[in-house]
Amino acid sequence: MSAASQPRLSFDDWLAIERTATEQRSEYLAGEVFAMAGGSEEHNLIALNVAAELRNQLKDRPCRVYPSDMKVHIAAADVGAYPDVMVVCGERAFHDGRRDLITNPILVVEVLSDSTEAYDRGDKFYYYRSLESLQAYLLLSQTRMQAELFLRQPDGTWSLSSYQGPADSIPLHLIQAELSLAEVYDKVELLSVSSPTAPRHVTSNQSRSSRARPR
Repeated sequence: MSAASQPRLSFDDWLAIERTATEQRSEYLAGEVFAMAGGSEEHNLIALNVAAELRNQLKDRPCRVYPSDMKVHIAAADVGAYPDVMVVCGERAFHDGRRDLITNPILVVEVLSDSTEAYDRGDKFYYYRSLESLQAYLLLSQTRMQAELFLRQPDGTWSLSSYQGPADSIPLHLIQAELSLAEVYDKVELLSVSSPTAPRHVTSNQSRSSRARPR
């Protein structure tokens, strides 16, 4: 998300603009609109690889994989966003009859960049957590082979597991899938490559995170 904000709008006004936009996309945050910068080659390849792998694994299951053109509405936070990848299992819930704005993803994937990493880890995760349907949040680096998987626990806290190295795989038991880091980063030219290590599991209570302003 870019820092260039526009005049305050209602959510419906923003949505009407997005539905007629042919070039620049934007995200909505409680009256403010933020232009989205174009993604790098690495960003696009990682998002495409994840979507393709999930689609192949979920093809015969009642789940749908959406790329970054599909919007998500987080009503409790008054947010409209474009996740890099989303998964919905079972019945889909849409904002309205246009069916271009999902409200019940079970998994959201974001590819980190220098301009969005602080927001994706902070405020954006805070907003996503208000979605009752969301059970997993996956962050992927585009500069090194690294994945961070946050899983919602029964008590409302979120556990964190980190994966790095081509031999590692990200277990997504909630949708009966698994993402190999070698496939996630296929054909991606990384600035640095992490040495293979065992997955690192860290439990953290994310139910009350601090909220940094988006940049």
